[in-house]
Amino acid sequence: MNIGGTNVAAQDTSTLDLVAAVSSELTPTERRIAEAVLAEPTLLAFGTVSDLADRVGTSRPSIVRFANKLGFDGYTPLQEHVRSGLSHRLSRPSERIRRDDKSVPPVSDIINGAISSVLDALAAGQVAELADAIVRAKNVWILSGETSQAGAHALHSGLSMVRPGVRALEEHTFGTDLSDAGPEDVAVVFDFFRYRTQVVTAAQTFAKAGVTIVAFTDSPLSPLAELADSWCQIEVPAIGPFDSSTPVVFMCELLVARVAQQLQDDATDRIDRIETLWEETETFVEMS
Repeated sequence: MNIGGTNVAAQDTSTLDLVAAVSSELTPTERRIAEAVLAEPTLLAFGTVSDLADRVGTSRPSIVRFANKLGFDGYTPLQEHVRSGLSHRLSRPSERIRRDDKSVPPVSDIINGAISSVLDALAAGQVAELADAIVRAKNVWILSGETSQAGAHALHSGLSMVRPGVRALEEHTFGTDLSDAGPEDVAVVFDFFRYRTQVVTAAQTFAKAGVTIVAFTDSPLSPLAELADSWCQIEVPAIGPFDSSTPVVFMCELLVARVAQQLQDDATDRIDRIETLWEETETFVEMS
């Protein structure tokens, strides 16, 4: 039975279970589509039929036939189904705070899953790759959307301690700051769904200036992924009505540690100079 183009049995079933139910009926092309969708649900949740077809290397009709085989009357109902499965992460705070969703996993499980995505990046060598770009840069520019500011602050604070030329961009100084950026610099850019226009625009300006862009975002379909020279995908879950800062801060702490390790002697000298200045200016309260 279909309601609104979606098989009723499919409405309360995960995408993985839907694929498993028809796995023996899938063609080789449909299996490739299924693997892509299960590996990265945001490909389907955010993309068009053409986006998914291009990524898999198949045709639009093949994508539609795959949706039909899962019990949906076309691509759009399947996309809506996947989006609803991600609703705890993608919905607006105003919607989340009104929701009484007892199906959401415990907070500890949500955070552990997000931290795992950061550890996966560490194991794959992505943290070392991103740190290399920061170490080589003349200047490091840090740009962030609203929900990732905690991570950007942690990165700015840590990097400023171990190397010079680290600057955090503020919206009111975009014009003057962006005019100073050049090809020897790196811009570290953070943003997650819902992507902010000002962040994407500033990243585009950096790209035009020849700045190497390192991006932290949540999907290969993020506008930052297309602009970046290298990027890292991080899972950013919702905790209550708002996105969690925990995985982004954790990633930034790992990145600062890696940069400090690579700069070893220079970083040590810089920290020693800063500590001396703190003592001379009595920055901290003396504890008896």
